[in-house]
Amino acid sequence: MLKLAAENVKSRLITCISSNLPTATTRATTQKNLSQSQQHQKQYIIKDHYEFDQKVINSDNPVIVNFHAEWCDPCKILTPKMTELLENSNEIDLAIIDVDSNTDLVETFEVKAVPAVLAFRNGVVVDKFIGLVDANSIDSLIEKLRRKKPGAAQEN
Repeated sequence: MLKLAAENVKSRLITCISSNLPTATTRATTQKNLSQSQQHQKQYIIKDHYEFDQKVINSDNPVIVNFHAEWCDPCKILTPKMTELLENSNEIDLAIIDVDSNTDLVETFEVKAVPAVLAFRNGVVVDKFIGLVDANSIDSLIEKLRRKKPGAAQEN
């Protein structure tokens, strides 16, 4: 998969370099694309248990894990709303797990209904909710994850 990604990047670079665009325009476009990608929050589609461990359990950032299903109408509302509320956050990641293709994770976390949202910090579930909730509840969860751990020294 990495080889395919590298080939894709290589072909785009060659196209960019060999195009008739002036060099300054090419540089400006490349810098704009790089800065946009650096600002983009980390959102993952988790495909298996290994990827879950790598991107959620071992993450330095808190991660909101959204268990959802394509056939679930509340999921079709919640997932875009969570993405929107987290789009300017560089400190919290969003992991999306399809329950139909990840039954082992569903069993591990005892997901009985969708949408189910679990908040992880340092590989541990620190909060969760089930079902469609309002934007204020999601904001509250996000703010809780942004705060330092309980018991940590607070600066005055």
